Amino acid sequence: MSSQRTAPNALITSARGSRTTIFLKILMAVSGLTGVGFLLFHMYGNLKAFGGEHKFNHYAEWLREVGGPVLPHTSFLWAVRITLILAVIIHIYAAFSLWKRAHRARSTQYVVRRYAKATVASRTMRWGGITLLLYIVWHLINFTVGRVNVTGGPTDNRYQLMVDSFSTWWLTLIYLLALAALGAHLHHGIWSSAQTLGLTNSAKAKQTALATAILISGGFALVPVAVFLGIIA
Repeated sequence: MSSQRTAPNALITSARGSRTTIFLKILMAVSGLTGVGFLLFHMYGNLKAFGGEHKFNHYAEWLREVGGPVLPHTSFLWAVRITLILAVIIHIYAAFSLWKRAHRARSTQYVVRRYAKATVASRTMRWGGITLLLYIVWHLINFTVGRVNVTGGPTDNRYQLMVDSFSTWWLTLIYLLALAALGAHLHHGIWSSAQTLGLTNSAKAKQTALATAILISGGFALVPVAVFLGIIA
């Protein structure tokens, strides 16, 4: 009798948990795709470096003047920053919550892990995400919040700060390794997001995810490599 009375409650709890899991996956997908949109926009701005110092600095200043004189100076830039910060917080929260749910649902640890159908990107999503979070923090310190010039040079000229930073071999290497982690994270993340939102079939989702990951990570890598090789100076 007792088991018959508790069974409906168990089903209700399971249904609620399933709905919450779906909601968390949707949050993770939407916040992740928001980040992808920002990365494409940011990459476009970075590629202005190939046009020279004037175009690069002019674009950086234009971002601070969008909406003026109606909107206050840098209001657009801060709107983008706040949106991105919220997206990152939501993404981390959803990822951590889903990981905890999966961990609790696994009653026993597998003796042998089967990775036959798992890609390197999917297996390294958690550690790749942590790596990217550390990279974002350093990137903000390097170019936005602190403007740290590792060569000891000036920091008021954004173009020169970029050139000085990527002329340093170890800093360029750190950025390229971070971009490799970003590419792997995007490859699996975009595919997973498309599947969650039902935007396309599996084959097209994988192709789109791979192409976008290569475009973004490769596009970002062009500038530091060009600076290091002396193409941009």
